[in-house]
Amino acid sequence: MIYLKTSEEIELMQQANTLVSRTLGEVAKWVAPGVTTHRLDTIAREFILDNGGRPACLGYGGFPGTLCIEVNEVVVHGFPSNYTLREGDIIGTDCVVEYNGFHGDTCYTFPVGEIDPKVMALCKTTKESLYKGIEACVEGKRIGDIANAIQTYCEARGYTIVREMCGHGIGKKMHESPEVPNYGRRGIGPVIKNGMCLAIEPMVNMGSRNVKIASDGWTCSTKDGKPSAHYEHTIAMVNGKPQILTTFDYIQEVLGDRFI
Repeated sequence: MIYLKTSEEIELMQQANTLVSRTLGEVAKWVAPGVTTHRLDTIAREFILDNGGRPACLGYGGFPGTLCIEVNEVVVHGFPSNYTLREGDIIGTDCVVEYNGFHGDTCYTFPVGEIDPKVMALCKTTKESLYKGIEACVEGKRIGDIANAIQTYCEARGYTIVREMCGHGIGKKMHESPEVPNYGRRGIGPVIKNGMCLAIEPMVNMGSRNVKIASDGWTCSTKDGKPSAHYEHTIAMVNGKPQILTTFDYIQEVLGDRFI
């Protein structure tokens, strides 16, 4: 069942999504060669708790971190660890916050120092496809229109779409209906309605779309070991149009001209 939010609930959603956006802005200050992913996770957890939120990923289904850590070929759901970031890495930080009973969800893939121009192009295309998907969120259209906008934009540039993972509805629960795939046909799926809150999150690979799951049961990586990028916003449908509840502005303030 798709739970349509009231204007009051969307305001609470906005508060949660502002906090999760600020959290990644704090993480952005520390992304650099020589920093462990465990350190980034600790920074995120402490920031959320200090600001009255709850790290929603921590303990979810047994997940051990505040952030889903996605270094290089990791697509999603990687564990924080003692891995030390290196010049040329990319790292996705997927974060969910619960605040006042509602959830905020966002992801940003950071460059670590100077990265390969081909990897930078992958990141830019993935982020651009996120906004193409958001543009397709129009009242009366369907979830397939979002999916198709993302897929066609990325595939036209030579990249592939991960099909085993997708976006989702969001609200009082981290994961609600409907699922929001990043591939598909226009005109199919649930109708987009005012009050829908969706986490849209393209996961795009440089090589094959095929993925594998590690023995930990969580970490999803590209099967060919080539890089993957991941960006995510939470949106609410208001007056027939998408209102983006998360923002990358806090990250941009930190990164300056290194902002993708």
